[in-house]
Amino acid sequence: MATEHVIIGGGPGGMNAIETIRGYDADASITLISDEPAYSRMALPYYISGNIPVDQVNTGDDDYFGRLGVKTRFGVSVSEVNPHASMLTLSDGSMVPFDNLLIATGSSAQKLNIPGADGDGVHNLWTVADAEKTVAALGSDAEVAFIGAGFIGFIILNAMHKRGARLKVIELEDQVLPRMLDAQGASLVGSWLESQGVEVHTGVSVQAIDHGHDGVKTLELSDGSSTRADVVIVATGIKANIGFLDGSGIETNQGVLVNNRCQSNVANVYAAGDVAEGPDLSTGSQAVHAIQPTAVDHGRIAGANMAGQDVEYPGSLLMNILDVCGLQCASFGDWSGDGDVTEVINANRPVYRKLIWDGSTITGAIMLGPADDVAMLNDMGMIKGLIQAKTDLGAWKQHIQANPTDIRRPYVATKTAEKMLALTSLGKPSEHRSYQHAQDAGKDRSAHQVFVDSTG
Repeated sequence: MATEHVIIGGGPGGMNAIETIRGYDADASITLISDEPAYSRMALPYYISGNIPVDQVNTGDDDYFGRLGVKTRFGVSVSEVNPHASMLTLSDGSMVPFDNLLIATGSSAQKLNIPGADGDGVHNLWTVADAEKTVAALGSDAEVAFIGAGFIGFIILNAMHKRGARLKVIELEDQVLPRMLDAQGASLVGSWLESQGVEVHTGVSVQAIDHGHDGVKTLELSDGSSTRADVVIVATGIKANIGFLDGSGIETNQGVLVNNRCQSNVANVYAAGDVAEGPDLSTGSQAVHAIQPTAVDHGRIAGANMAGQDVEYPGSLLMNILDVCGLQCASFGDWSGDGDVTEVINANRPVYRKLIWDGSTITGAIMLGPADDVAMLNDMGMIKGLIQAKTDLGAWKQHIQANPTDIRRPYVATKTAEKMLALTSLGKPSEHRSYQHAQDAGKDRSAHQVFVDSTG
């Protein structure tokens, strides 16, 4: 009898698990359950900026699922998981049995609990429906205010900048990108934003959103000032979608707690992506890394193990790569660590490079520079590799400290590229490409590489 694999969630974690399972087992039964169609959230900015039509955010259509032999249940959610009976209860009252279950339900945007936050023209911009409403509300020369200056908000801000919108950001913390950059890097980004015409407010919160008769919103700030906008984007954080697991016996914290096989405390229940709290490569502790590369790796690891393989995951690397209106920003690993520091700053360009060391190994990094600087973009990839492979640079440490912009020679000399190949989860990506939205015709790229390429 064929094994019954059930996947909850059609994001990158779920889709890569499906492809991996099918790659190992041609006869297994695979069912995908999702309250939304299968699509990539990382593609929404391309739609918002006008680069692609909305249908190109989809990652799987009927033909795709048909080729993979996947049964789909879209438009329903899971209301209860009974691991002991290996049974799901869906929102429509139907029951679905499973032999193996993958929880890849992703995350939801945090709601803003202030007066006016639920009015027209205030958007969380987390789903396709959110994106369509926002695009429809954008007139020519629209003023757009972002509540929250974190990674997610800035992805959308960059798309809005390409549309020519007038932008402003309001951040409770004393700096922009507080979970991605240190104070020095954030200061450079703040100055860059202002040079690009973006109004920046830090160290203040929004107390209320007043809706005028003309559709213009007035945001009342905690310092007594106010600012106006036609459209308001709320980007104050996300939370894992784990509420439906209450009482199931599946252990959760910030997400579903999983081991290095992406397996929960219930042997036949796995988790991947934003909803999974798994090993952190840098610290060894459990963490939720709500980024697409981690979701892709989780999906492949979970899918392989669900299909009877024995594959272990070394842990996910905390990483963020972001284009901020033409300024490329990146951070990798334990960038706030307290080891030796190698630092380069040129505020005029602006360029900033900070490397954190543990002995002769780079454990974290922050990098900023012009988005069209190809050499810097290449260095970003190599520094990420040095951190992820935990390369012992030996005597090359002194070379990098004296020449922090010369990364290529140490990278090649230490054979880090070979180490990275050995670390690549499950080798070559599936031939069943689901991330068509960012793929050139005839160009085979993994979903991970699509993410990395899209940030450059």
